[in-house]
Amino acid sequence: MMLSELVSTADTVTATSSRLAKIEALSQLLARADRDEIPVVVGILLANPRQGRLGVGWRGVAALDASHAETPTLSIGDVDEGFEALAGTSGSGSAAARTATLASLAARATAHEWDLLSRAMLGELRTGALGGVLLDAIARASGREPATVRRAAMLSGDLGETALLALTGTEAELDAVSLVVGRPVLPMLASTAATPTAALEVTGRASVEYKLDGARIQVHRSGDDVSVYTRSLADITHRVPEIVEIVRGLPAHDLILDGETLSLDEDGGPRPFQETMSRFGADVSRELVLRPWFFDLLHVDGRDLLDEPLSTRLTELEKAVGEWRMPGIVTDDPAAAEQLSREALAAWHEGVVVKGVDAPYAAGRRGKSWVKVKPVLTYDLVVLAAEWGSGRRQGWLSNLHLGALDPSGEFGEPGGLVMVGKTFKGLTDDLLRWQTENFPPLETRRTQSTVFLRPEFVVEIAIDGVQRSPRYPGGIALRFARVKAYRPDKSVADADTIQTLRSLQRG
Repeated sequence: MMLSELVSTADTVTATSSRLAKIEALSQLLARADRDEIPVVVGILLANPRQGRLGVGWRGVAALDASHAETPTLSIGDVDEGFEALAGTSGSGSAAARTATLASLAARATAHEWDLLSRAMLGELRTGALGGVLLDAIARASGREPATVRRAAMLSGDLGETALLALTGTEAELDAVSLVVGRPVLPMLASTAATPTAALEVTGRASVEYKLDGARIQVHRSGDDVSVYTRSLADITHRVPEIVEIVRGLPAHDLILDGETLSLDEDGGPRPFQETMSRFGADVSRELVLRPWFFDLLHVDGRDLLDEPLSTRLTELEKAVGEWRMPGIVTDDPAAAEQLSREALAAWHEGVVVKGVDAPYAAGRRGKSWVKVKPVLTYDLVVLAAEWGSGRRQGWLSNLHLGALDPSGEFGEPGGLVMVGKTFKGLTDDLLRWQTENFPPLETRRTQSTVFLRPEFVVEIAIDGVQRSPRYPGGIALRFARVKAYRPDKSVADADTIQTLRSLQRG
């Protein structure tokens, strides 16, 4: 299969909001793929190459100065060979070798193909081909039952291998995929609600639990062998010896636990999220200790619990982990749920998750059995610049640079603006078109990728909070920022201040 076929399909999927149309386009692509190409195609579409980490970053991609091919010549196999070479490069001279491989791949790709490949390598490919859509496409292309495909993907933790098995294996082979201690499974996901009361209306009687600002972990134990995996199923066992030690001490031989971890400060409060995540990508440091909280149990001593109701799983969880269980209550009383939410927020946690007690563990799915409730914070910020879009946003001014007011001049000139982050989320086609028409008259300068503006436009931004960041002068960056609406009724003087945003930080 030619890479251009995948690119064309990705364009189709990106251009439509119809889930059925996305599934149809993806299923046709998968049906045309050869056996060896199926995991590669799935990996590219999910921006998660089958090789795992390729050792490629934004800086390396941006530094390339390559002339692209005029016509498509790259096959899926060629791309896979290139990814294999990138993933296998290590040791002395690896940076130069990786750059050479990237340059060769870029030169053989058309500009449109390279745009997709670079975003796939960097984990930034947003086509709408998300896991759930792709699972349904695999089921359609293979003629298998969606529930069977979904369960196989859940239990294997590998969507590419599931696609291969569904499309080339037998129905019995697909049905035989089972839970295995030591092999991570896709985590169950939560939908959202505005309040705990609204969440209870969806779930009914529920376990209402703290939602920590930490990192999701899945821990497998077989005797003294303990493995710890991230939300994306990356193995981080060697990074978290304290968690391994805790799980080895639990009163069971075999376990599969679902939970969250974060580090605490001297007062027992949560440290910023990025400090927790730093433990996953650096050499072990005992200066920053991680503490686990477990909220679900999928297997214990030969007994699979996936299909058991949450009430049963929680009973077994209490026996297995004791003090390491996530704080929570089981209730159908909105007042009790609201009170627990207030307690969680007062302890500087994100909010709560409300989980129906009768629901099984639906791994890999974002259904209505789990509902997270986090306060949505909105602030009026100033547009400082906009970056030219790529892919389907090519030719439009998209990603916004956002600034907060600094009336006291604590971080610059009094009354100046301090950059606090970027976002392209929440921008509809109408807003993209409006920005592209209205930003250029305010241009003060530009680079190849960015148009800098005279600060006049105020935009309402929703965020989940802020985190420490050395990247920006104010020392913070927005978390999960998305555009709600432009505010023509407000001037720059009405914008929120950097001091207001900094006050969101604990301490």
